Amino acid sequence: MKEATQILKSLKAGQYATCYFLHGDEPYYIDLIADIIEKNALDEAAKGFNQIILYGKDVRMSDVLGNAKRYPMMSDRQVVIVKEAQNILDLGKEAGDTQLIHYLGNPLPSTILVFCHKHKKLDKRKVLYKTLEKHALVLTSNKLYDNQVPDWIRDYFAQKEYKITDKGVFMLSEYIGNNLERLANEIDKMLINFKEKVLIDDHIIQKYVGISKEYNAFELQKAVVLREISKANKIITYFEANPKNNPVIPIISILYNFFSKLLIVHSTSDKSDNNIAAVLRVNRFFVKDYLVAARNYPAQKVVSIIHDLSHADLQSKGVNANLPDGQILKELVFKIMH
Repeated sequence: MKEATQILKSLKAGQYATCYFLHGDEPYYIDLIADIIEKNALDEAAKGFNQIILYGKDVRMSDVLGNAKRYPMMSDRQVVIVKEAQNILDLGKEAGDTQLIHYLGNPLPSTILVFCHKHKKLDKRKVLYKTLEKHALVLTSNKLYDNQVPDWIRDYFAQKEYKITDKGVFMLSEYIGNNLERLANEIDKMLINFKEKVLIDDHIIQKYVGISKEYNAFELQKAVVLREISKANKIITYFEANPKNNPVIPIISILYNFFSKLLIVHSTSDKSDNNIAAVLRVNRFFVKDYLVAARNYPAQKVVSIIHDLSHADLQSKGVNANLPDGQILKELVFKIMH
């Protein structure tokens, strides 16, 4: 995310703005930027007097700005961080917004004021947002689309000075999805095990991220693609016996993503490896799986499968059904493969 990268680069160089407004439905960058400021803007001796952490549900804007207008004690600056700022009692109301607008017009230069406005965005049409854009550093933190996750994973490993194979990227992106906080945590926990910069591949990920080598969603997908009914049933039986480690919702999501892309393959006239890779935004390494699946599952069947997957997703969430995960998955895979 370009905006976040620029802010992180400035923070690393020790350059701070007087006000940050971090908002959006992806909390990862909001938390990361706030944590870096909290840990590094002040030395340990100064934090006791000059670092204030507030929580939105406990304060009004007057409380936030009252702290922001204080002068630091025995330090060049103070830090005021408002966590869960979306819950500030009068933010979004005329009184609270007006107070913040006035402060932004003449902020205290010695204060670093940080708003962590998570899981929702500020209304860009309002005067407050336009004022923030003019006088503060604003980050809009959006959820990544699924096709953006592989590049994010590669960039994250590159920042850690590690390399990862294409299969490893695929496994992490499909298994974890676009939850950046969980992705970062899983990667960090995995890398703790290595003193040297090894190449991260699917075997390492299986070992340290807790994905069974034989019984995982990717092996199930492979069995379905190849129409290996016996193998698919064996994997489902394993999932049914280990429901905590193999929840059905992520498995349905992985299969749904695959068959959605397979429908695109069917509608694409140029089925060369390069074109399919470009259209699906996947590495050429995975194109053969889609071409094999296209031969085994005609377009009309794929449409039916996507319907079955949507129905199973609703069942897994308790909509018009109260079935155990194992039964939902058994019925789903039977419908797909027969």
